[in-house]
Amino acid sequence: MTNKYVIIGGVACGPKVAARLRRLDLDAEITIIEKGEILSYGGCGMPYYISDEVHDIKELWSTPVGVPRDVQFFKKVKNIEIMDRTLAQKINRTEKKVEVVRLETGEVQEISYDKLVLAVGGTPVDPPIPGKNLNNVYKLNHPYDAEGIKKAVGTGKIKNAVIVGGGLIGLEVAESLTKLGIKVVIVEMLDRVLPKMLDIEMASLLMHDMRVNGVDISVNNKVLSFEGDDQGNLKAVVTEQGTIEAQLALVSIGVRPNSKLAQEAGLEITDNDAIKVNEYLQTTDPDIYAGGDCVDNYHLILKKRVYTPLGDLANIHGRIIANNIAGTPEEFPGVLGTTICRVFDFNAGSVGLTEERARELHYDVVTVLAPGPDKAHFYPTAKTIFIKLVGNKKDGKIIGAQVIGPGDVAKRLNMLSLGLYYGITAKEMAKMDLAYAPPFAPAMDNLITAANIIQNKIDGIAKSISVLDVKKKLENNEDFILLDVRSPKEVEEMSLPYKNVVYIPLGVLREKYDQLPRDKEIIIFCKVSLRGYEAQRILEEKGFTNIKFMDGGIVSWPFERSVKK
Repeated sequence: MTNKYVIIGGVACGPKVAARLRRLDLDAEITIIEKGEILSYGGCGMPYYISDEVHDIKELWSTPVGVPRDVQFFKKVKNIEIMDRTLAQKINRTEKKVEVVRLETGEVQEISYDKLVLAVGGTPVDPPIPGKNLNNVYKLNHPYDAEGIKKAVGTGKIKNAVIVGGGLIGLEVAESLTKLGIKVVIVEMLDRVLPKMLDIEMASLLMHDMRVNGVDISVNNKVLSFEGDDQGNLKAVVTEQGTIEAQLALVSIGVRPNSKLAQEAGLEITDNDAIKVNEYLQTTDPDIYAGGDCVDNYHLILKKRVYTPLGDLANIHGRIIANNIAGTPEEFPGVLGTTICRVFDFNAGSVGLTEERARELHYDVVTVLAPGPDKAHFYPTAKTIFIKLVGNKKDGKIIGAQVIGPGDVAKRLNMLSLGLYYGITAKEMAKMDLAYAPPFAPAMDNLITAANIIQNKIDGIAKSISVLDVKKKLENNEDFILLDVRSPKEVEEMSLPYKNVVYIPLGVLREKYDQLPRDKEIIIFCKVSLRGYEAQRILEEKGFTNIKFMDGGIVSWPFERSVKK
């Protein structure tokens, strides 16, 4: 008997299920129901179409050799039926039928299934902001949205834009619009951009670079309304902190799972308003599966389900669903929230828990902020990356990491993701056999260095303080010494503009340590903290007790600095 597989949703997870099923079941009848007319598109590429890095929007739904993944492609190449411009409006689980309506004609029909897959995605959060329906107020959920933004920019009338929300899409579009000559302001309710990904000191480094590139960032701020002119076009964005002139706005404050169809069919929904699935991505009806942005996922460190709408997960879900339907049982173990983006000169990624989240969960937290070149320091194309590791002091395991900077972030982030998946400890990470040659990495990779530092902290050898805590001490006018152990040339090029800074280069510290007071706290810093750590050990040898080095050094200081022009 021929199996009938019906898939609702034709963007990411759905086409992946269909393509894999076709390879596993050559005789099956496979149908994709999609309410739109564009299939299998890479939505994550839309910001790069806006910036013209992707020249033709059709590239987002074409194969690597340029063949559009349209109705004819799926029919001729995959032998998969596509019902596009068709809305699935009801599931009859008893009779195993899906009621659909053809959007162009209004015709209603029923499609029977043996196995059904819900790949219905998510919907942008739509806040009740007055004026949100004005012309040139956008969301970015579909290629048509990207085309609308690009068309508006192409008129030459857009000089100022506001991005509501400092998440991934907001930052990527901010870069795209800035490159097109538009003045951009990001309005974010929390105290930093990428608040779910980055702790404040890492986000501050990223925000500094964004501001250098011309983007204004208004944090701890809320949009109250959009104001329009007499033609219904956006002219200003009203916030709690004032009114911002703007001819274009993007609302990008998150995504919610599309679970209404499943809920109306009597399927269970989770606390995240997502379709409930088990480890096989099977819903509470054994003949119905679900994947992609309409489901939530088990978090391997949090040990609970979280909503993580990401394109890579949708494709992984699709393959696993197809395997299970075809009789090859496979579990989806869960996620770590591995996420990455590019924003101007910086790449930014995270995996696992932030320090803030780990402390909320009462972990015995130990952290390190380790900047350094992504290649051998003498190699001409070496660029800086900043690695922050979050560890559990109790067992030495790494439970989170953030990597940012202009250098090779993705390579380290993916290695960290793999390590966290298998519960790696700092000691184990420090002994990893990683590839080395000067064009690719330092002799001791940045990850190994960071792991060694965090292990030194666990062992009580390295004693540090974060840049944020140093800043708080300065703001509170605490009486302490900031000891700069860099060379005179480094100090001339960049320094911290505070009265309590004392300069003693590391090379003469053993001779001049007696110039330092023993009754004050001493916080040592250098460029990246390597010499700071060495200075800590030297001063301890000389009998000093109240000593720490500043994590990450002066290059990690996101606040005021005196820089030679």
